[in-house]
Amino acid sequence: MILRMWTGRIRTADEAEYAAYIATTGGAAYRATPGNLGWQMVFRDLGDGVSEVATLSWWTDMDAIHGFAGPTPEIAVYYPEDDRFLLDRPRHVEHRRVVAGDPPPAG
Repeated sequence: MILRMWTGRIRTADEAEYAAYIATTGGAAYRATPGNLGWQMVFRDLGDGVSEVATLSWWTDMDAIHGFAGPTPEIAVYYPEDDRFLLDRPRHVEHRRVVAGDPPPAG
C-alpha cells in the first residue's frame, strides 16, 4: 500500500468551504480511480488566520497513483478553483510505502 500526501496552506476561515470543494474535486477523483483505498483531509491551525491542510490518500500501488496523477505522480494535481483558496501551490507530493498498521478508513 502507498500513502500519497499533499500539504498546503489556506485561510482558516475557508476550512469548511475548502473541505467541501475538495470532496467534490480531488476526493471524487481519488475514489473514481481504480486502486484508491480511501482518502482523508486534515487541518492544523497555524495561527494568524492560516491553516495547514493535508490530503492523505491510500493506493494499492504506484500504478494506481499513475492512473490518478499521470506520468509524473510526484507532481501535485490541482483543480480550477484552487487558487481561490490556496495561499501557496506546492509543486510536489510525497509517496510513502505503508509497512504496518491498520488499513485506511472506509469511505
